[in-house]
Amino acid sequence: MAKSRSRWVCSECQSTHSGWYGKCPSCGAWNTIEEVCDPQDAPAGRVVLSSATTAAAVALSEVGEETPRITAGMPEVDRVLGGGFVPGSVVLLGGAPGIGKSTLLLQVAAHLAKGKRSVLYASGEESLQQIAGRARRLGADGERLLLLAETRTETILHTARELALAGELELVVVDSVQTVYSSDNDGLPGNTGQVRAVSTQLISFAKQHDIPVVIVGHITKDGQLAGPRLLEHMVDTVLGFEGDDDRATRLLRASKNRFGSTLELGVFEMTSEGLREIHNPSEAFLSQRPTDAPGSCITVSMQGARPLLLEVQALLASSPGGNPRRNSVGVDPSRLAMMLAVLDRHGGQFVLDQDVFVNVTGGVRLSEPAADLAVLLAVASSHRRVAMPGDMVAVGEVGLTGELRHAARIDVRLAEAARLGFKRAIIAPSSSGKAPKAPKGLKVRAPKTVREALELALE
Repeated sequence: MAKSRSRWVCSECQSTHSGWYGKCPSCGAWNTIEEVCDPQDAPAGRVVLSSATTAAAVALSEVGEETPRITAGMPEVDRVLGGGFVPGSVVLLGGAPGIGKSTLLLQVAAHLAKGKRSVLYASGEESLQQIAGRARRLGADGERLLLLAETRTETILHTARELALAGELELVVVDSVQTVYSSDNDGLPGNTGQVRAVSTQLISFAKQHDIPVVIVGHITKDGQLAGPRLLEHMVDTVLGFEGDDDRATRLLRASKNRFGSTLELGVFEMTSEGLREIHNPSEAFLSQRPTDAPGSCITVSMQGARPLLLEVQALLASSPGGNPRRNSVGVDPSRLAMMLAVLDRHGGQFVLDQDVFVNVTGGVRLSEPAADLAVLLAVASSHRRVAMPGDMVAVGEVGLTGELRHAARIDVRLAEAARLGFKRAIIAPSSSGKAPKAPKGLKVRAPKTVREALELALE
């Protein structure tokens, strides 16, 4: 083991200090100073982007095209990655315990192992028998899916390096970064120094051998990835696997992607046979919606290049106290407060003294302003106890002066609504004043103000 020296590092801002502090002098965070033992000589921990002995500048015109991506065998995963795994890239996958991270990666590994090259699945959490048993339950079988139960990074990379040099390696999965350790660094697995050292060696391997590496990361109780924040900066892609115990639906989204969009969404359903891809999530999200209940409104949200039809539900009740509650799931609370104020001032609906509950079914978050109109109409429908037509969708941004603003890619949204059988749509007028071409069978109305939209939806 290399000779080590000790230093004190803040896990939030990564600043180095001479000793322990209760409060970091640099960023002001409390209880983030940790003692880290760094090896003085650890060449294996260096991130190497080029194997050349000398560095030379290369003209842009002389740089070749990107290497073709490696498809994961699951279209929903490829969609979120931007088309598949980029050779030499490092992907960090995080999610709550038991959400299905290992199941997802084992299914991806099984798909890739059906090709000409092998996939190395290294686990520091399960034995070989446990991994193999779960793989067989998922229907994974093949000689090219190689399993390794190991917690020492050097052993994992030694095996991966031999396969890579023989040209037989397609992908490396390490589950998880908090359970493996490096011999070049002191400390228990999972501490700041070990996570940094392990990640550095895995990234170095990926860049040297042009092999994609997927790292599983644990999350803290507040939903953040455990370990130093530097880890998210070092990797190429950060994926989050979301869901809850009450629903079988699982959502895969990217918070960082150097090779694609972070707006794409992958939708899965957890079954007894593993994760099943939902290729048409709009139908799945709307399958159980009521068609004649007040407080329900359908909107079309763009999740990257995919239009999704989602139901916004609202419930208003008399507030027993002088401080009405505002609870929202899937909708930004600040935008909900804005919609209530606009509805009160420009819609003639006094709702500010009511308890307001808003929910987006399916567990999807509505972050774009184009969902404003659906939220506003759902609240107004619940307040007036009048149901909106079941074959109507609403798309548009609401301004503070009561005007409606045009939503981007409205033609794609309307086409998806028409495909699923909706007959009417309320949208904001375009900036040019021209109404978009309505798909066959869909009647489009474009009111200019909130009051006009209320009259059309709740007439």
